[in-house]
Amino acid sequence: MDTLCDFVLGRKRLVRLLVAVLLLAGGGAVALLIPNMDERNAYPGLPGYEANQKIAQTYGNGGYERPFVPVVTLPEGQRADAADTTAALGRAFDAAAAEVGARVASYAHTKDPAFVGKDGRITFGLVYGGPVEQGGLPGSALGEAPVLGPVIADAMRPELPPGSDIQVTGLDALATGEDAGGLNVPVKLVVTIGAAIVVLLYVFRSALAFVPLLTALVAVPVSFLGLLAVSPFIAVHETTVIMLPLFGVGIAIDYALILVTRWREEEAKGHHGDDAVRRAMATSGHAIVFSAGAVAIGLVTMVLLPIPLLRSLGIGGMMVTAASALVSLTLLPLLLSSAGRRLARRKEAGRPVRAGLAREASAGRFWTGVARRVVRFRWLTAALSGAALLALSFAATGLNLSVPTTDRLAEAGPGRGGLTALTDGGIPSGVLTSFDVFVPAGADPARVADTLRGTEGVYAVAAPGSAEWHKDGSTLLTVLPRDEGGAPAGEDTVTRVVERVPDGVLVGGNVTQQIDYVDVTYSAFPWMLAALSLVTYVMLARAFRSLLLPLKAILLNLLSLGAVLGAMVVLWQWGWGTEALLGIRPDGSIGTFVPVTIFAFLYGLSMDYEVFILARMREEYDRTGSTRAAVINGVGRTGRLVTCAALILFCSFASMASGGELDVSIFASGIALGILLDATLVRGLLVPAAVAMMGKWNWWLPAPAARLLRVAPSPLREESDWDEDDEDTDREAHPDGPRTGSPQGPAAVPLGERL
Repeated sequence: MDTLCDFVLGRKRLVRLLVAVLLLAGGGAVALLIPNMDERNAYPGLPGYEANQKIAQTYGNGGYERPFVPVVTLPEGQRADAADTTAALGRAFDAAAAEVGARVASYAHTKDPAFVGKDGRITFGLVYGGPVEQGGLPGSALGEAPVLGPVIADAMRPELPPGSDIQVTGLDALATGEDAGGLNVPVKLVVTIGAAIVVLLYVFRSALAFVPLLTALVAVPVSFLGLLAVSPFIAVHETTVIMLPLFGVGIAIDYALILVTRWREEEAKGHHGDDAVRRAMATSGHAIVFSAGAVAIGLVTMVLLPIPLLRSLGIGGMMVTAASALVSLTLLPLLLSSAGRRLARRKEAGRPVRAGLAREASAGRFWTGVARRVVRFRWLTAALSGAALLALSFAATGLNLSVPTTDRLAEAGPGRGGLTALTDGGIPSGVLTSFDVFVPAGADPARVADTLRGTEGVYAVAAPGSAEWHKDGSTLLTVLPRDEGGAPAGEDTVTRVVERVPDGVLVGGNVTQQIDYVDVTYSAFPWMLAALSLVTYVMLARAFRSLLLPLKAILLNLLSLGAVLGAMVVLWQWGWGTEALLGIRPDGSIGTFVPVTIFAFLYGLSMDYEVFILARMREEYDRTGSTRAAVINGVGRTGRLVTCAALILFCSFASMASGGELDVSIFASGIALGILLDATLVRGLLVPAAVAMMGKWNWWLPAPAARLLRVAPSPLREESDWDEDDEDTDREAHPDGPRTGSPQGPAAVPLGERL
């Protein structure tokens, strides 16, 4: 870090030029990336995805697409199986097919009594419109299909027998969320930046508040330059391009806030100019580098998964994190060196003073008071905060990643009316999740259909004889399950169908693809988690020269992530307060991508805050030799910083969650809740309580382990007496070193020299 600082401060003009070139190049990268964004959700190698692709390419519809289900109620005295009525129904469904370019199956096309209700008056059909482009986030995405319900009803109505009623249902017709057409990025960026300005003005109370924002506005375009560099090797998804600025503004401001706050502290100690910048870089600069590494470790989870969208999001997150760290360690020292003291001035009672520099010489009063009480009641604090997190983590065991079921969808409207008429007629709601089976040339479709009809959980198999169901020697069959695909019984039916079809026959459908996605994404997740934890442990052990602090950090991090997933269950499955807070009705399901994506983002961000706090605790312990002093001063000096940094990131993701697009709202609210929980309940209470409970064992690193980690050992030693009343006097006497009686020599190695 000293070498980088020497370069930046010794070649200021060159560094300014390089930053300007990178900024301009980043703007050009944005212009090149936007026209070439990938809007598809591709899952190469997944059987369900490959089947859906084959169906869509051959027939132009079906596959991943969920069917619309027109439900016709005939007048009293008429039956669907009467010859003239059947003919009229056939004409009506053919009119719908012609209007929307669809493939249809109904009683008129199959003569299968499964399409007719128990009294003969209720009948339904399956309408597969044009293929739906799988864009956006890979959740349930209900409502993403075109609004075909009214179009289908209008096309069918003139051909139906007089007095007939038609209502079009289906999962998309019952969707509770809106297809908001993507995130309104400019509006949400304004919200994020506005919230950041308010927080920064509160922290700095001077023009210095705009310095972190300036670094963010530089870092985001620079990150697009990195994304452009990797674009020949990966597909850059539109979701990455949309979300990168929102995430980037938050994390870039966080890093700048850390460095500027430490610089203000050094200024308050009497160090000025380049000297203050060098001292801030020697501590907070290393913390920023380590934090960026921690975030990158979490995002590796997404990069290693064989899902192009998640890989794109992971790499995009890594790029914006790296760019934020780079700009914070190059442009920001220049600004602080040349204009920091001038920007920190403000007028107060007609006199120019340093905005808040005096108060930086001591720890924050509020967080010092919190830490003091946490240390005093550490066992009770740990028990209460730990119990709350464990309760939320237990709720996470009920996480539902399946397609939503109709009992949690819209309660009114044509979609609900059609479903009610359907089930009142004795037809199972599972038909709304019907799925296609592709029978290639050379296979016997009749034999396959008979096999599927005999499969447990299958209500019917549609095998119309029209040309729309037979192309290039292949045949399409549609399986109508009894249970909805989002229910456990419905998923079991899909699994049995996949197992029973002959080799070469492909089973498609929305539910099939979702099941494959969950299996591939989460089957290897425990092993990946173990590997990430091991790497993180080694990094933290080197950083803190401790065997127990890294273990505690990882365990609390995982507990925090479990609590976040539990909070998602409460918010989006149980629906507690969701409509009141976000104006969106939940559908009882969490998007399949949500847990792994939330883990990837929050693992690094949560470790980010813990590094800042524990690094300062270690610094205070090396200075005083007292765990009590380490906790009180460490939290007192980082509490406000962590809270404000978290608040900025919280506002960034909360602005994403405020739209009507359900999957985006679920993801963004999860990140926002995680940041809030982590910065308050975990880092503000549980972490300091746990450190206080462990006492001298926090700082133990025996010589053999130290040699493996290539750092100085930290042997066990008795806690030194620490008089809080003498703290201010001691700091004035020893502003840059340990107090008398505190650990000396190898045990007091600064964090920067250990990373």
